[in-house]
Amino acid sequence: MAKHAWKVIVAALAVVIGLLLLGGPSSEKPAEPPEPVQAEAPKIQPRKTVGKTTQTVLDLADAIRQGGVRVDNASEAEEGGLGAYAQAYRDSVATIGGLAVEQKMKFHQAEHGTMPATHKEFMATIIAPGTPDEVSLPMLPYYQEYAFDPESKKLVVVEFPAKKAERERQTSGSSGS
Repeated sequence: MAKHAWKVIVAALAVVIGLLLLGGPSSEKPAEPPEPVQAEAPKIQPRKTVGKTTQTVLDLADAIRQGGVRVDNASEAEEGGLGAYAQAYRDSVATIGGLAVEQKMKFHQAEHGTMPATHKEFMATIIAPGTPDEVSLPMLPYYQEYAFDPESKKLVVVEFPAKKAERERQTSGSSGS
């Protein structure tokens, strides 16, 4: 029997190694599925506005589909203290930008007999990036953008409340980090 004992030991080792390689019986309980990972919202960065300009003007319909809300720049300040000054600055910047566009729109109408009908035409003839008579608008805060309203033929400001709320959440420490 001792003669064949080594064969039994080798066979037993082969079985154990085979089970380990094949992931054989395990005394561990099955692993629980991992918890779903929530996609973290992209970090919202404020942008410098004082003394900066932009030629970005969104199509109003697209901006609204993206969660934008048209802003009335003539609204009264809802914030107190320094917030009231900041709101007055934002409102005056948007108004000044609107005046430059409004004047160029009047020239366009006088020359062509019509106002631009589409966002594409507005960008090409009024904002006209890369041309000698291009219009650069004062930069708005990170949560606001300019948009062209083809119905009223006006430059409007669109606010993105989700961007503003996400930035507040990220800076208030309630993000869990």
